[in-house]
Amino acid sequence: MSSPAMTYFGAAQTTFKPPLIANENAYLGDIASSDQIDAEKPISSGFYRLEKGTPLVYTYTYHEMKIIVDGEFDISDETGQKVHAVKGDCFYFPAGSKITFTTESFGLAFYCGQRKKDSA
Repeated sequence: MSSPAMTYFGAAQTTFKPPLIANENAYLGDIASSDQIDAEKPISSGFYRLEKGTPLVYTYTYHEMKIIVDGEFDISDETGQKVHAVKGDCFYFPAGSKITFTTESFGLAFYCGQRKKDSA
């Protein structure tokens, strides 16, 4: 059995433009997923961008890790935690958590979630 090949996405942070998913200012798009080779426990990853405007309130139905790669976010949850997130900050959002994202300018994050492609 041969080893599976890796997949490379050159300059993805600057060339991939995620589609609008909510309100007038929230964009999200998967660039890769394992759902075709591991349907039982897939992971999907991509970019989330939020522009200044309407806060995005999202309830996670899956586990997700996120790293801020540009800009800034203000991120809070229903337990009262609030973080002003900047480039290099990492987050874990467990399934069931309700998270509010907002920004005074823009924020760009890379995520990896335990879900099928395009099912966020």
